[in-house]
Amino acid sequence: MRATATVMGFVILVLTGLSFMNEPEPVSYQKKITIFFQHEINNKALVLGDSVLTTAGENFTIEKFRYYVSHISITDTDGKITQLNGMYFLVDESNPASKKMEIGFSDKPIRTIGFLLGVDSIRNISGVQTGALDPLNGMFWTWNSGYIMAKMEGTSSGVQQPGHRFTHHIGGFRYGINTARNIRLTLPQNQQNSSEIHIVADLNRWFKSKHDLGVAANPVCHTPGALAMKFADNYSTMFSIHPSVEK
Repeated sequence: MRATATVMGFVILVLTGLSFMNEPEPVSYQKKITIFFQHEINNKALVLGDSVLTTAGENFTIEKFRYYVSHISITDTDGKITQLNGMYFLVDESNPASKKMEIGFSDKPIRTIGFLLGVDSIRNISGVQTGALDPLNGMFWTWNSGYIMAKMEGTSSGVQQPGHRFTHHIGGFRYGINTARNIRLTLPQNQQNSSEIHIVADLNRWFKSKHDLGVAANPVCHTPGALAMKFADNYSTMFSIHPSVEK
């Protein structure tokens, strides 16, 4: 009986040791990096409700602007990529706190930062979720079981719609109509050791970049398809690293 107990104790000890061996080592971050998103149009900060002129000469007012950022990845100067999966952010111009995000990273100079503008396919079919992906945020199509990747709403005198309103709700996650876009930006050498990364979005490129999508000619986009894909192509070019250097 005593021998059996001794053997059982040994087995438990071995199994316990193996379980510790199989546990992943905790990730150690030496520093925090703060990412700031800034929205500009005509080289000036976006102010919701202000009348602005696009590069195409159309006068309009933006009242709502928001988009998803997920799957942030950072490449250091040694070429090592740190992928931050499972993190989803809803950047909303009306909520300044949403334009600032803090992440952990090793104490290495940063060469590039990348992110997915939008929500990946798996999350689009995962049902009701919480946090940034909560349907109460107004970025989920219940009829389509999918997320709106980016949204812009406002008014323009040239729009022939009630109240001169334009509404761009850009979504679609299935093959051939996927409006999520991978963004990768290279930091200038003099910013690679900075603890802050300032990313600027030029909203003129929403309307005119890879495609010329005038406000009056395209006042409404609410469904996945060819027009949504064109808007997605355009907003994939909006982002750049702010040229100023952290003091």
